[in-house]
Amino acid sequence: MSADLHCHTKLSNSSMGIDDLLVLASKRGVDTIAITDQDCQAGTVRAKIIGERKGITVIPGVELSSTHPKTGRTISILCYLSDSPDRLEGLCRRNMLARKKASQFMVLKAAQKFPITTELVVKCATGATAIFEAHIMHALMECGIADGIHGEVYNELFNPESKSNIIVTPKFDDPASVIAAVHEAGGIAVLAKPGDDYELIDDLCKAGLDGIEVRHPSHTEEQVEALAEIAKKKKLLSISGTEFRGMYSDTPISIGDIQTSDADLKALMSYKSKMKKKAAAAAKK
Repeated sequence: MSADLHCHTKLSNSSMGIDDLLVLASKRGVDTIAITDQDCQAGTVRAKIIGERKGITVIPGVELSSTHPKTGRTISILCYLSDSPDRLEGLCRRNMLARKKASQFMVLKAAQKFPITTELVVKCATGATAIFEAHIMHALMECGIADGIHGEVYNELFNPESKSNIIVTPKFDDPASVIAAVHEAGGIAVLAKPGDDYELIDDLCKAGLDGIEVRHPSHTEEQVEALAEIAKKKKLLSISGTEFRGMYSDTPISIGDIQTSDADLKALMSYKSKMKKKAAAAAKK
């Protein structure tokens, strides 16, 4: 079984729509995917219906933004298999409003540097629930100012170390609160692309973190090995995926290039029933 558990669509920060994403998955022999749009659950129901027609299992999910209270960094928490996804809609709405406010300032800053308009950026973001960095870069490509989504111009505008960056960082809820919200909705909380921030994993385990994304395009093999060991030691779920975003991806990567193993997929799918049995047994003591 082939499973890519971190995929985005045009509803958030990907260039590819749901239909095309599932066609691509089918052609590449990927039979299980998770739709995890950034702060958006709108595509999961439709994706599941289309997936059934194509013989692809679509696991409902969402990538929820949070802000680390000490560092101010944006931390993403993946939510899978929520029993009551409607309970997360308020959080998604707040996150999108925060992102929209920040993106308005970034678009204005970009327009001061380059001959683009707000209208063009909005057009490039058609179908998305908010404007992301990639949409601003898309507009710059349309105007012949940038030759790709990522590269020299992107680094000038969106690298924190660039003196001429236009970054405006939205303020979200803290990660522990987001994990609590995921659990209240009956979902499974997984830390996305932790890299080598092992201290963060320790902190979030205290908040009830269920798993970590072990394999991700941004992870080195050394980080993958370390994260796999941490997951085993702390009895956390191990998730892997491409964070597929079509031509908006950081590096050339296609759906299924990074996969969650059969054993890890089985652990995810049986996790909630296992936790319920564990809780029931504890209650009897």
